[in-house]
Amino acid sequence: MEVVLSYGKAGLPVELPDDNVTVVRPVFVPGLDDEQGAIAEALKHPIGCPALKDMVRPSDTVAVVFCDATRPVPNRRILPVLLKDLEIAGVRRDQIVLINALGTHRPSPPEELVELLGEDLVREYRVVQHDCRDRGTMALAGRLSTGQEFWVNRDYLGADFRILTGFIEPHFFAGFSGGGKLVFPGIASIDNIKEAHGYRILSHAKSTWGITHGNPVWELLTEGALLTAPDLIVNVTLNSEKAITSVFAGELRAAHASGAQHAKRTAMRAVREPFDVVITTNSGYPLDRNVYQTVKGISAAASIVRDGGAMIAAAECVDGIPAGSHFHELLQRAGTPQRALELIAEPGFSMQDQWQVQLQAKIQTRADIYLYSHRLSPEEIRTTMLRPCLRIEDTLGDLLRGYGPDARICVLPEGPQTIPYVDMQAAGE
Repeated sequence: MEVVLSYGKAGLPVELPDDNVTVVRPVFVPGLDDEQGAIAEALKHPIGCPALKDMVRPSDTVAVVFCDATRPVPNRRILPVLLKDLEIAGVRRDQIVLINALGTHRPSPPEELVELLGEDLVREYRVVQHDCRDRGTMALAGRLSTGQEFWVNRDYLGADFRILTGFIEPHFFAGFSGGGKLVFPGIASIDNIKEAHGYRILSHAKSTWGITHGNPVWELLTEGALLTAPDLIVNVTLNSEKAITSVFAGELRAAHASGAQHAKRTAMRAVREPFDVVITTNSGYPLDRNVYQTVKGISAAASIVRDGGAMIAAAECVDGIPAGSHFHELLQRAGTPQRALELIAEPGFSMQDQWQVQLQAKIQTRADIYLYSHRLSPEEIRTTMLRPCLRIEDTLGDLLRGYGPDARICVLPEGPQTIPYVDMQAAGE
């Protein structure tokens, strides 16, 4: 059978055996017929708060936070509707700042900002790129329950009215994306981000896909976001075609909870038992732009691979590993998954990107991971502690010769857009 994997912008067709293969996808929800109309309607009738026009004042300065290029958020389709509503409410363009929620990621070059926002928005509005390491661009929002001071972007905290945009999908340790994540880690300080992604908090059993309440990561990120008193969130859900399927606007907790329930119904899929081999992706561009992000797709597959099994991840990695990143540095320093976990667990150890290494290494203690990327050489892939895959069909053939003719194979063509889990009572796909 042929299966097209989400890979880069074009996809990757692979030929797989006709027997013993289970393909698991999210429930497909058609895109909205009128995306702009749905966004406008959500702003008129938000969840848990008054309409935008009834909350914002003409004299208000407004901060709008948007996702960076590592997320497939349709900013160019969301922001114009939102900004038009602000204009109708009497807010001038020079009173509005658009903030790129970069977290620890690199700033967007000018051409990428145009790709994210469109030429008109880049030209007509002030755009700020958050720098988590520059305390001079931040302000103190308060103190977290952990005792740590919480510092966030000064342009955001200093605004009279604060809006968070984004999209909601299951997240591999925060439960779901969107909501308060646009503040924390999106526009928080590096010290705050490191604490929320530390070894101990990520080791908690509930720091995983699809769990919010009781998940210590989600609880801390939401606590931090609420310290900044956001006035409104505008989140969407997307299908595999990147079309908007629903809009969730309103008070942070209420609107995000509604969106998370919707995402959970479409993304969480049950299988009856673990598989010998799981083929996964990172949902294609822009999510599969580097190896760092690809750990998410690997994590999605890990929940249904048997101990001693194998995973094959297909990710274009147009931005590489990226080379020279803290992520790559720590992988090279450790050399093996076990050593990586030992390093990160050492008292006082603190390094940016250690969270991604921790999650990758933990998976590798129970299953082998192969990476297919036509942009990376086998030598580069080996420096990430992963095994190179030159052709998915060939690697799968080698694995099946080892596992035997009855080996069970699962394919997640859309990667972390699908979150499979083992349920012995589940019906066959």
